[in-house]
Amino acid sequence: MKKTRIIIHQNNLDDVVKKLHETGFLEIIDISKEEKKEDDYITTAEMNPEAEVCSNYELRLTRIIDILKKNKQKKTGIKSILNPEIIEKKSIDESNLDELYSYAEGILGDIEKNILDNEGKISKIKEEIGNINTKLKQLSYFKDFNLNLSNLGESKYLITKIGLTDDIFYLKQKLKKLDKVVLYSKQIDFGKKPRWSVIITGYISEKQKIYNICRENYEEIFFEDEQVYIKDLLQKLINDKKNLQKEKKEMIKNLRKYSKNQLNDLLALREEINIEKNRGEIQKNFLKTKKTYIIKGWVLEENVEKLKKILRKTTDDRIIMNFKTPSANPDNPPTHMKVPSWADGFKGLLEMFATPKYNEINPTIIMGIFFVLFFGIMLGDAGYGIILLALSLFGYIKFSKISDTIRAWSFMGIWMGIITTIVGFLTYSIFGNFFHMILIGKESTSYLYNFNLFGINFPVDSLRDPLIILTVALILGLIHLNIGVILGIIQSARQKKYKEMLTERFCWVPLQIGGGSLIGKFILGWEISGMFFYISAVLIIVGIIQLFIAKGPIGFFDITGYVGDWLSYARLLALGLATAGMALAFNEVSTLLGEMIPYAGIVITIILLIILHVVNLGLSALGAGVHSLRLQYVEFFNRFYEGGGNKFSPFKLKRMYTKIGKNEKIE
Repeated sequence: MKKTRIIIHQNNLDDVVKKLHETGFLEIIDISKEEKKEDDYITTAEMNPEAEVCSNYELRLTRIIDILKKNKQKKTGIKSILNPEIIEKKSIDESNLDELYSYAEGILGDIEKNILDNEGKISKIKEEIGNINTKLKQLSYFKDFNLNLSNLGESKYLITKIGLTDDIFYLKQKLKKLDKVVLYSKQIDFGKKPRWSVIITGYISEKQKIYNICRENYEEIFFEDEQVYIKDLLQKLINDKKNLQKEKKEMIKNLRKYSKNQLNDLLALREEINIEKNRGEIQKNFLKTKKTYIIKGWVLEENVEKLKKILRKTTDDRIIMNFKTPSANPDNPPTHMKVPSWADGFKGLLEMFATPKYNEINPTIIMGIFFVLFFGIMLGDAGYGIILLALSLFGYIKFSKISDTIRAWSFMGIWMGIITTIVGFLTYSIFGNFFHMILIGKESTSYLYNFNLFGINFPVDSLRDPLIILTVALILGLIHLNIGVILGIIQSARQKKYKEMLTERFCWVPLQIGGGSLIGKFILGWEISGMFFYISAVLIIVGIIQLFIAKGPIGFFDITGYVGDWLSYARLLALGLATAGMALAFNEVSTLLGEMIPYAGIVITIILLIILHVVNLGLSALGAGVHSLRLQYVEFFNRFYEGGGNKFSPFKLKRMYTKIGKNEKIE
């Protein structure tokens, strides 16, 4: 990474900003925040006034685009997956801002008012339909009563109330004590919380008593100035709702026509406006004098010469540029994580934890390889691996052109599926013991296949021989941890932290060699010579001294912590056993339930097997992913990785809907 300072004449400003945007070589720094202005004649540059105009156009376009997207005819179900929508990149010619504004006004002038009017009417219709639905629901409670709503309320002689209650017996008991009061009721809800629709009619002289009784366990419903019978009003509201829905459908149809004919043009126009807005806004990060502008930023070392050549050509060599190699402190340069395209998915996993600091070792590829390996061991079922592989292949083939993210994660999923399938065959787990039950019988102890690899007889049944899997897990853990130790030593040397390298980092080499030898002798019964015994003891002492020089007496806890980290890799066995055990249990349960049900037993068994194995795949894959990440983030990164860097974010032009030149289609 190089830090650059560029000085250009004000006449070249727009051309230089455009070239920087198109090439995407430079991450532009806000100079006003980074350094103090040394001279009075140097001031902070202002945002280009045209950026505000562009922002207003962008807001107008976004409002219309959101409306059209919301009402657009979309594919649903399996069609949307198998045949994703194709967006056509619009071919455009380079134009100045005045031409762009004129084009924007031409498009907006034709459709903006119509679209907004249609959207406003649709919103109003939705509100009216909502009110009608509320009335229909209320009226439905009383549809069996032959009541004219004009009779509700108070008259010269009578009072009539209509409402709901959840305690009809209380109302009947209380109203029974009043003179000349009649209660009509019908139960509308049953179950634990029954309700009744109620009509209460009585002489006006009983008005206050009726009100007092209805204060409890009674919800009055009001209908404003309706002069019709309930059944007639119900029919009228139903007809009104149908008419409103028909009107709404017609307006949505109009919006869909606009969407079909104009949406792509609007998206392309908004993108052009956004590009110009970004170019105008970035200028507030510059400093300026009376005639010049000062730009500061970061550029990758490999792009320095390209940037020089382009800017010199753009300004006719009227430019001053200098480049310097930054220091980690105080420059705090951004980090550019360069990895092969196949490892892009692993970058996301690393960024979920932290972006590496500048000049810190980038562990993306190593972390990704071990993540996939540990995931495959923990999921460890060939049947699940094949499903994961098939889904990932489908996503990679079908959607890789649509999204770089889908492409990267699908590629990673392919390898996760392959490793899971291999581990499943090696540990004799294919949908648990499903194929064993079908082809041999669940009581048989023989295997469907046998082979010898590197002197080891396969398959190794993880449920019968868990110690073999545990041994493999701990060996892999030791390899993983020691790669972290080596990376820590290299990183300390690269950063010239030699004391840290020789003490805190390197101490784990003698501690592991010496400690491992003595554990082998006293616990595992290894035969080692007397000389090697004393060498091992000396190595342990040397390692402890190194650790104590680095951290003092508290360094002892790092030793127990290291052992704990190593034993943490036993989760590879634990989760693998959990997946296999649950699959086996589901097979047994499904078979037993199928045998208990005559005639339809085989169908029940198949349905249960599908549902339960899908559930097991989901839960086990989630657990394997989380715990595999934990082994990277906690055990592995604890040996060397700090993170906390800033990702390199160049000022770069991104086109999704437009293209300078011929039309292009994106799937």
